[in-house]
Amino acid sequence: MNDQSTVESLLRAGPSYRDDEDRYRRFVASAEAEGILDVGYRTLDSPIGQLLLAATEQGLVRVAFASEDHDAVLQRLAERVSPRVLRAPGRLADVARELDEYFEGRRRSFDLPVDLRLAHGFRQRVLAHLPEIGYGRTASYATIAASAGSPNAVRAVGTACAMNPVPLVIPCHRVVRSDGSLGGYAGGPEIKRTLLELERSNPIH
Repeated sequence: MNDQSTVESLLRAGPSYRDDEDRYRRFVASAEAEGILDVGYRTLDSPIGQLLLAATEQGLVRVAFASEDHDAVLQRLAERVSPRVLRAPGRLADVARELDEYFEGRRRSFDLPVDLRLAHGFRQRVLAHLPEIGYGRTASYATIAASAGSPNAVRAVGTACAMNPVPLVIPCHRVVRSDGSLGGYAGGPEIKRTLLELERSNPIH
């Protein structure tokens, strides 16, 4: 069977396996072995609601909040990355574990490969600087704009944070306005406040 017919056979069969978890796991393993599982995903229950996690072979490509409509997020991944999208919890096991540790106050930074193909140009430069903001600390949009080499691009930094494809792991929640007010957040202001309070209540010793 050539690669294309293998792909088509597996993708046709996949949905019919969803009511049989063992068969579905074997199906996903076959897709991995064939090298045709381009985007694997799972959901994770967390203190800030259910999160959608998605990863390519290169790394974590998307973290989405419940308010973002997970079905719509998966559809956009199929359009922008690959239509070969399958529920594959095993691929996201390390991501889920590290996020659980973060929410439990036992993890201050993430040790995960990240695939930033959904961000481009200046937005990618902004995201590269966000992990420099320490756990429990904040930085202003203006400070990040200067760090990214464009001190006048404060609004563009806000847009980059709002469109961050992997929030939490790349900590855009730590970017606030110059007056200390929260500013926007893809998950909403209450989630941003919750994350900042979580970090402040678990200081680094």
